[in-house]
Amino acid sequence: MREIGLKVQPPAEKCDDPHCPWHGHLRIHGRYFEGVVVSDKGKKTVVVERQHYHYLKKYERYELRRSKVHAHNPECIDAKVGDRVLIAETRPISKTKSWVVVAVTKRAGER
Repeated sequence: MREIGLKVQPPAEKCDDPHCPWHGHLRIHGRYFEGVVVSDKGKKTVVVERQHYHYLKKYERYELRRSKVHAHNPECIDAKVGDRVLIAETRPISKTKSWVVVAVTKRAGER
């Protein structure tokens, strides 16, 4: 198991996925953030939604915005819909995927 540069617990399971940051050859760099998995229908892919505040100068208030990104979901992590996950930026894995799930911070249904 490799050290990926973030202070998160490595997964308990092992996998042979080459695009896994823990067990494969994929390096992470750049930004990382936490979001909620809204879809896991793609093969080894999840859609993660992130909510953030944007300031409106005219009204001197903040509005809640959201953005969705596609992320690679390694077999050892296996994030499901509703899970709160930490994803990190990496090289492009496919046309739409340049993020990878690093850890599940909270499983769906947990308090």
